[in-house]
Amino acid sequence: MMRYILYGLLIWFLYKLIFGFIIPVYQATRQMKKKFREMHGQMQQEQAKQQGFGQEQAVPKPKNPQTRAGDYIDFEEIK
Repeated sequence: MMRYILYGLLIWFLYKLIFGFIIPVYQATRQMKKKFREMHGQMQQEQAKQQGFGQEQAVPKPKNPQTRAGDYIDFEEIK
């Protein structure tokens, strides 16, 4: 009789451990990994956009013909 009570308590504790701790931890870990992969993908996309944008900016623009030689250039004195 006592043996059945102990087996029952053991089964109850195992049930509580599995469904109260192990499964929620597993689900949270899986969800965090999924979010991390999504963030990593977004960062790679942004980085690719910036690299593409930087390549377009690397092309030198022609000088503006409206600037005249002899224009005043503002500067600061160094003491």
